[in-house]
Amino acid sequence: MEIFNNIILTIKKSLKLNLIDENRYIYLVEGLVNTITITLGAMVIGIFFGIIIAIIRTTYENTKKLKILNFICSLYITVIRGTPVVVQLMILFFCVFASATNGIFVAIIGFGLNSTAYIAEIFRSGLMSIDKGQMEAGRSLGMNYIQTMWHIIIPQGFKISLPTLCNEFIALIKETAVAGYVAVEDLTKGGGIIRSRTYAPWTPFIIVAIIYLIITSIMSYFSKKLERRLKKNER
Repeated sequence: MEIFNNIILTIKKSLKLNLIDENRYIYLVEGLVNTITITLGAMVIGIFFGIIIAIIRTTYENTKKLKILNFICSLYITVIRGTPVVVQLMILFFCVFASATNGIFVAIIGFGLNSTAYIAEIFRSGLMSIDKGQMEAGRSLGMNYIQTMWHIIIPQGFKISLPTLCNEFIALIKETAVAGYVAVEDLTKGGGIIRSRTYAPWTPFIIVAIIYLIITSIMSYFSKKLERRLKKNER
């Protein structure tokens, strides 16, 4: 019992040192806000450009049109998916946006462009899974190719891709942990700042890990709930 009490006392002291003293918890709060901001901004960029790339690639595979655009999109996806996101961030921050003073802006652009490549493939898979009869049905109703894609194919493809898109969102939250490489005080960087002040090797990063775990667990819960609802609506 005494050993247990000593453990509890040690934990309380460690939490007080790393969170309460000098209001060090603020580093984690501000870092969490920045992490969520980067994730949401990157997701918006990824979805917008990802849909466009997916449509271009799907159109080429179905009609063999837009050959040059398809080549550019395929090259973009190959390069982005074949290089580490942290390297892409550093290229953007130190080369492309060398004069930028807002690291969060650069991080949103960087993670957004990276996420675009993965979201494009997610949407493309969703669009390609739609039966070709859907396109023929739309054309038989007098719609052109663009109208059929917009009103019939894309809504169905988006619905199919939604669960996988949620998983990409969860992965993106964890990937933002490298944002500190471009001078962004994200959640992980906040833990690093606390460690540098308290010299505590374990507690700050364990707290950071727990926060990430809570966020991803909540997202996973809603993702599974959404997936079950979508399957229920299909019956």
